[in-house]
Amino acid sequence: MTADPHALFDEWFAEARLSEPNDPEAVALATADADGAPSVRMVLMKGHDDRGFVFYTNSRSRKGGELAANPRAAMLFHWKALRRQVRIEGPVAPVTDTEADAYFATRGRESQLGAWASDQSRPMAGRSVFESRYQALVTDYEGRDVPRPPHWWGYRIAPERIEFWIDRAHRLHERRLFTRTAGGWAESLLYP
Repeated sequence: MTADPHALFDEWFAEARLSEPNDPEAVALATADADGAPSVRMVLMKGHDDRGFVFYTNSRSRKGGELAANPRAAMLFHWKALRRQVRIEGPVAPVTDTEADAYFATRGRESQLGAWASDQSRPMAGRSVFESRYQALVTDYEGRDVPRPPHWWGYRIAPERIEFWIDRAHRLHERRLFTRTAGGWAESLLYP
């Protein structure tokens, strides 16, 4: 048993990077609107430390709107090859502009241009509309760096709960729950 769920996550994530065939950083992100109606989608975790788990998106997207109305979220990593899951729940806040700018600068140029071209989650008349917008941006930014769009942010989930789940035979799974307390983390076991 460890008193630090972040250290345990680091261990599991390192194992997932070695064993998962595709995107070990892929995570299901659940949000809810102001009325509590949930939605879930896959995103990529782009950073984690003791402050929380970071992902990036268009703040005008459905998830961005839901996070503005209800700044709480849950994440679920499922590493099938390891037969493990990690569940994370907590409040969400934007990362700093410095963090968002630094990460945006690491993205491929095509992805940077796509962030400008896409009205993520909004209806689109046809794929050709998006492709035309993208091509216009290719021309506009030729020979220049692509800056981060003002609506493209990073978000950090500051975990209040982190659950580590291990598959066991006969559905006798192992579940370890860490709950944030005023003094750090409390650990308990859950029935399968």
